[in-house]
Amino acid sequence: MLRVRDLIDRDYAEELDIAALARSACVSQAHFRRTFKQAFGETPYRYLMTRRLERAKALLRAGELSVTEVCLAVGFTSLGSFSTQFRRFVGESPTAYRRRAATLPPVPIPACYLRIWTRPRE
Repeated sequence: MLRVRDLIDRDYAEELDIAALARSACVSQAHFRRTFKQAFGETPYRYLMTRRLERAKALLRAGELSVTEVCLAVGFTSLGSFSTQFRRFVGESPTAYRRRAATLPPVPIPACYLRIWTRPRE
């Protein structure tokens, strides 16, 4: 299940379906759904949507892409379904989120990452 979760984390923008994920775990679809939910506390579909929408939030905060480009970049094929899922997950439309996020302070970078990137190279 950890390999499948890593696959979802890595390829969230690709077209992933339960059958393909179950095959990658070498189990039946029913067993895969049940085991994934037991292991991670949510269904594989919900986990995938969470990853996509978290990435969409980051792209919207950056402000470099249009909402349609963000929609396609995170793996949605329809702007309508993206907007519906985003509103359900975040509580506001992607455009409203972008406007509100523009007024928020930037997300702090963890100190461990700063140390890694500022460490002198040999």
